Amino acid sequence: MKIGVVSLGCDKNRIDSENMLAYLQDDGYELTADKSQADIIIVNTCGFIDSAKQESIDTILEMAELKKDKCKYLIVTGCLTQRYMLELEEGFPEVDMFLGTANYHRLPQLIKDLVAGRSERCYTNGKDLRHFSPRRVLTTPYHYAYIKIAEGCDNKCTYCAIPSIRGAYTSRRIEDIVDEAAALVRDYAIKELILVAQDVSLYGKDLYGEIKLIELLKELSKLDVSWIRLLYLYPENVTEELIDYVVANDKICNYLDIPCQHVSNKILKLMNRRITNEQILSLIDMVRSKGDFTIRSTFIVGFPQESEEDFKQLEEFIGKAKLDRCGFFTYSKEDGTAASRLGGQIDEDVKIARQDRLYELQEQAMLERMRGKLGNVVDVLYEGIDYDLQTFYGRSAYDAPEIDTKIYFVADKPLEIGTIYKVKLEELNGLDYVGRVVE
Repeated sequence: MKIGVVSLGCDKNRIDSENMLAYLQDDGYELTADKSQADIIIVNTCGFIDSAKQESIDTILEMAELKKDKCKYLIVTGCLTQRYMLELEEGFPEVDMFLGTANYHRLPQLIKDLVAGRSERCYTNGKDLRHFSPRRVLTTPYHYAYIKIAEGCDNKCTYCAIPSIRGAYTSRRIEDIVDEAAALVRDYAIKELILVAQDVSLYGKDLYGEIKLIELLKELSKLDVSWIRLLYLYPENVTEELIDYVVANDKICNYLDIPCQHVSNKILKLMNRRITNEQILSLIDMVRSKGDFTIRSTFIVGFPQESEEDFKQLEEFIGKAKLDRCGFFTYSKEDGTAASRLGGQIDEDVKIARQDRLYELQEQAMLERMRGKLGNVVDVLYEGIDYDLQTFYGRSAYDAPEIDTKIYFVADKPLEIGTIYKVKLEELNGLDYVGRVVE
């Protein structure tokens, strides 16, 4: 039987999907990327915020339509099922099986039971149940891979449902992470490892009694990779010691994804964020004093009780801080979270207007920063060809895949995808660089 998997949501969810694919492949199932040819379709959902939940629901309905033709069984997994399994069971009669987030290793046998007509419809699990697996079928291009170093979250931000879905923060052992990374490097010739968790900066605290991120990086740096990237470092745990280590280690990208979420002390307190405006500004100054870093962050606009004064403080920060990359999200009122019970909820049109204003300011800041780097020669990981523009494209160490800008470039010689080339940045095309390979 052919199985197709649709993976939605974050890169951590992608890793779960890659684990599923490996379990199924090991059991002899044929995998297909063409869902119209699949006998069984698995939708791995996201249930984080309203827009993600809607995308998951729309995808389930879209895949259910394929049951009218070739598809025989539809299975739904992931955060949406972990969070709303009973509601989904009632609302989607087209779905044959729902699985919680810790049942993926059981899929081969559960599918056999389903085909034999002896399976249950819902398989729940406790939010703290863990089943880490080193087995993966990569769905990224083979020159980079994500590595999940921990599951769950202990930060208890008042707007976030992740702790109620994924449970308490649970680090994996250093040796298990290194073994998985080594296997990926061996099997796929990975050039870039991207470490992810809800909070990468807290790695090891639960397991070893103290943060062990630098120790993990030391071990991963022994592998034959060019770049190691860190995503999702909570600002209160980004220390000068960590920054000094990143600067000293040529394999660690000078790239920090630090979700600040706001800069108004009033809103930060309401969010239960353990940092202040003053500490955020001090952190940015410290990082920039150490070298040339890309600093990426995310912010929430329209949080309950966000006044015009609070927003103006955030607006001024974006204009002055000139962060390299930013994402702005309108507040999503999530069931069961402390923020959902706060008074002073903001109208949706006000949220969107504030979001648009911040994106406008951020684009100006990005352009100013990017113009200052024209003429530089940077290492670029060649990733593909844009046939419309008739040019190559790739990324530097200062850009993460899928979420950041690209570098378009030409060359006077044949190139090999997944190889790093030196490219001179000559001009801008919107928010992307255009350059040329140099010797």
